Amino acid sequence: MQQRSKLFVSVAVLTLFASVSAWAQPAPQSGQQGGMPSSQSGMANAGPQKAEFDSQHRPITAGGFVKTGPIVFMDIAQAAGLAGWHHTAGTPAKRLILEAKGPGVCLLDYDNDGWLDIYLVNGSTYDALDGKATPPHAALFHNNHDGSFTEVTDKAGVANDRWGYGCAVGDYDNDGWPDLYVTNNGKNRLYRNNHDGTFTDAGENAKVQVGTWSTGATFGDYDGDGRLDLFVAGYARIDIANPPISGSGGAGSAHCQYRGVTVMCGPRGLKGEQDHLFHNNGDGTFTDVSKKLGVDDPNGYYGLGALFVDVNNDGKPDLLVANDSTPNYLYMNKGDGTFEDASYESGFALNKDGREAANMGLAAGDYENNGHLGLVSTTFGDDYVLLFQNDGAGNFTDVSYQAGVATSSIPFVKFADGFLDYDNDGWKDLLIVNGHVYPEVDQHPSWGTSYAERPLLYHNLKNGKFDLMPAVEGTGLAVVSVGRGAAFGDIFNDGKIDVIINNMDGVPVLLRNVNPDHHHWAEIKLIGGPKSPRDAVGATVYLNANGMRMRDDVLSGGSYLSSNDMRVHFGLGDATDAGTAEIHWPSGAKETIKLPAVDRIYTVAEGQGITDALCGGKPCPAEIAPRAEQPERAAKP
Repeated sequence: MQQRSKLFVSVAVLTLFASVSAWAQPAPQSGQQGGMPSSQSGMANAGPQKAEFDSQHRPITAGGFVKTGPIVFMDIAQAAGLAGWHHTAGTPAKRLILEAKGPGVCLLDYDNDGWLDIYLVNGSTYDALDGKATPPHAALFHNNHDGSFTEVTDKAGVANDRWGYGCAVGDYDNDGWPDLYVTNNGKNRLYRNNHDGTFTDAGENAKVQVGTWSTGATFGDYDGDGRLDLFVAGYARIDIANPPISGSGGAGSAHCQYRGVTVMCGPRGLKGEQDHLFHNNGDGTFTDVSKKLGVDDPNGYYGLGALFVDVNNDGKPDLLVANDSTPNYLYMNKGDGTFEDASYESGFALNKDGREAANMGLAAGDYENNGHLGLVSTTFGDDYVLLFQNDGAGNFTDVSYQAGVATSSIPFVKFADGFLDYDNDGWKDLLIVNGHVYPEVDQHPSWGTSYAERPLLYHNLKNGKFDLMPAVEGTGLAVVSVGRGAAFGDIFNDGKIDVIINNMDGVPVLLRNVNPDHHHWAEIKLIGGPKSPRDAVGATVYLNANGMRMRDDVLSGGSYLSSNDMRVHFGLGDATDAGTAEIHWPSGAKETIKLPAVDRIYTVAEGQGITDALCGGKPCPAEIAPRAEQPERAAKP
């Protein structure tokens, strides 16, 4: 693997790759960045595609809208009170790769009132780093239960004030309250929930600050001790005092070009930053075991997305890392507290052509309703979104073209991704959030691309294929922004999955799901028992309903540097029977629970059955409230 990596870098040097993250292609004649191997995308065999424009001569990335059609999402950020907050990273010129990454966004119910709140990561400026200006602050927005939000950042103590990139949610101390991890260029933060609407930064005491450039993070109980461990991906090493600015002579710099135009340099040519796996000691501290377990990224790849998820159905969380311009990692959990590197063997490291891509975001979901988790990895422009089909044993096949998600995605620079059943028909759809990294593309309209781009929504056709939904003018799918992180969840407790997007140098986009279907649904919040993490991260739920067996998992992290709603969600179509949930707890215990009614958000505690239910976002009336009956249980195998 190292031999292959060295060969690729040599080729990159000879062909004058340039970069920004996962972003460049071969040399000037092919239209990517020229210069040192600071390329961004690892697209050794991919190259610029034929430019595509709509009837008004707009690049398809910022156009292609239709007058009429299905209305799925509406952007309500302004009405919801989110548009007063603004992300900032460096300068608009984006001369340094630090300015092009991030920001992520997390959904968490920080005050345990049953409604999802929103945490938006912010960047910084060079004046702020030098102490000459007030740093931009992250934002925590409290859900007011009426479609609006109130910013509570200062009160909660989560402003961060460092150059932030991503976040992940997990109850690391098993006290029943979600904690928040924030990744930065520099020291990271671990915000411990104080149960009173405030947080305390426990990062230093917990020994998880890292101190370099961290990106994606994910919580998961890899060794089965009932406590959440923490994995943090590292991107690249940047010396602010000697930055890799194109033509500056700084470390890793060169005359970096994209389609013959000078742009920022990176990541190729920069030294990759190591990854970290922190084992939870159970006393509020962690121990770095990444090198011991072989998951520290000795190849120096450019890590972005990270996700603990069980891909081979053995009940143990495996570890995925999306690497920019370099092969992906899949570390298979051996069940004894160690991992095996199955990146190449599994088929996840490379695409169908045996080529590394500019991997950024990660999504996992049972889109075929066969109990197997497919994976999606987002990529740079002039390359296609990667959809990996899973055979159930953790062996993956790139089926992007067969599934219908490849061709239409090629012009876009793709960041966040998520499986979501937006129409509650019981089949997981796919949303991709996009935005370029080079502002310079807007000065060259003939290229057929744009800096701000629209999202892509693919509808599941129930046969392993997807169909791209039209972007109707004035709706959420026609919103053009420099998208980065996105989190998916039932933000309004109405059974429909919404999407919050954090944009580069802009205000958030809140895509409220307004799809007119009247399908039924069921959601479950899981509470782990003494031998499971309290927030049940790592649990898998199968719902037998509507003639199908659907799967959803409780995950921390994923998408692009973000973290989604941890409640599992199932669309039921027209079925009026909510079905039976088969819960596989992280402890190894299994329970079967009959759900009494559709259109409810149930709370299920391990070993106790249903303990609560919400109807329309409020406690259900007594006559339909669930009884805390003992579920059918199977002992740990």
